[in-house]
Amino acid sequence: MRILMVCTEKLPVPPVLGGAIQTYISGILPHVSQFHDITVLGISDSSLPEQETIHGVHYVRVPGKIFEIYRENVVRYVEANKFDLIHIFNRPRLVLPIRQAAPDAKMTLSMHNDMFQPEKIDPEEATAAIAEVAYIVTVSDYIGNVIRSLYPQASPKLRTIYSGVDSERFLPGNHPKMQKIRNDIRRAHGLENKTVILFAGRLSRNKGVDKLILALPELAKKFKNLALVIVGSNWFSENDITDYVAYVRALAKRMPVPVVTTGFVPPNEIQNWFAAADLFVCTSQWQEPLARVHYEAMAAGLPIVTTARGGNPEVIFANENGLIVENPEDPSDFANKIAQILSDQSLMRRMGEKGRQLAISIYHWERVASELLEVWEQAEKTEQAVVSEEQAAGMTIEPLKEDATEQLNRPTPKADAKEKVHSKKNAAASSDKTKKGKTKKERAISMEDHQQTAKQKEAAAERTELAKSAPAPKQPQTGRHIKPFTIASGNQQTLDASPKTHLNRKLAQAKHDTKHFTIASSH
Repeated sequence: MRILMVCTEKLPVPPVLGGAIQTYISGILPHVSQFHDITVLGISDSSLPEQETIHGVHYVRVPGKIFEIYRENVVRYVEANKFDLIHIFNRPRLVLPIRQAAPDAKMTLSMHNDMFQPEKIDPEEATAAIAEVAYIVTVSDYIGNVIRSLYPQASPKLRTIYSGVDSERFLPGNHPKMQKIRNDIRRAHGLENKTVILFAGRLSRNKGVDKLILALPELAKKFKNLALVIVGSNWFSENDITDYVAYVRALAKRMPVPVVTTGFVPPNEIQNWFAAADLFVCTSQWQEPLARVHYEAMAAGLPIVTTARGGNPEVIFANENGLIVENPEDPSDFANKIAQILSDQSLMRRMGEKGRQLAISIYHWERVASELLEVWEQAEKTEQAVVSEEQAAGMTIEPLKEDATEQLNRPTPKADAKEKVHSKKNAAASSDKTKKGKTKKERAISMEDHQQTAKQKEAAAERTELAKSAPAPKQPQTGRHIKPFTIASGNQQTLDASPKTHLNRKLAQAKHDTKHFTIASSH
């Protein structure tokens, strides 16, 4: 199939400035491009050309960063180029404009954040967007359950595909490739003979690194030679001194143990800091969808302390690859969990080994790509949904401005046909499928003409309350999905409401099915 992957307007692809979604896309491209003709549409960046083809993947970049401008340029590009399937990343508000521009294409959606919340998308537009897409892929069960609680009709379209990590790049500090790097970093920053606790992420209140800093005095009473490294800045590629950043730095200076703040670290260097550390801590205070730093810490062989927020617990085996802080607003809870690990060197080593094992056996990009390919194959077989007048009522799709950036032309597609199994399943163009209900023109007019009503405001308040009571997430999948999967219509799982239940039956079985290997202790 000819597939268009539409990125967000925040950061460019490849992830030259970082970004979880951008890293995700780059991770799966080498695998999915073996089976399909892939074009990646994203925002422009001064360090990247407007168009290029790398390893058979076409990259097109348009002005963005402001959603409305980006949307206009995305629609103009889609209008000028034909695709069999369009996969949109984390922007449900792009679904309807793209549908108008590409009435024949199949559409799928990847959700990496809570972008279906009423304050982020009008409920009527969200309902119509759900009807238009064949499937919705989420990075955690938490995200899927939030969508399900707001829009139950989305249930049969939801599928969790956990993210991945390059375990050849993120390596334990005692790996032959990383030993010198680890020693050099520790020597340069006065961390020799220290037990290094690592935080990596944006410096913001919802990420909560101040709670970890405040846990240091209690930890210093129990353990000698501790150090904390804080990797990150206020925003990707930026080092602005916000009030919170200033607070964190001032707090760090008062601590009884050394605290190193690195500022922004380029994505191609971040693995070095993981190798230099001994323990990783995620301090998320908000309902984090599932921070990808967990995968990176596992690949680096680090035991993990994380919070019971959002999807973070879904990749943690309690007492096996990490521990979960149930009250992340309390620094003492962090101190207790960190102390539990630091006081048992054998447990610390086993947790690192288990994390590395999971990264290699489950959380790898080939598995992520394989599961996404299955979704695309299923989407190709489904009949395109038709937005009814009742669903479209109250929606407003802003008209495109005539003076937007001039129309772009897609690079020349691949000339060679794929000979692998996926290509056989994807040979038929979706334009041959017969549409039910309204004609393409009528559907486009319907979506344009219906105006926003007061119903959406009433629904917003109700759905916000529903979101707060979203069911607790189930736990991670265990491995690659080689065979096509089946999505049962309306199949909603009953989940344990206890916040302490973070284990997954499938992963629990997997841990017995895979053999452990040993990582020599670096302590």
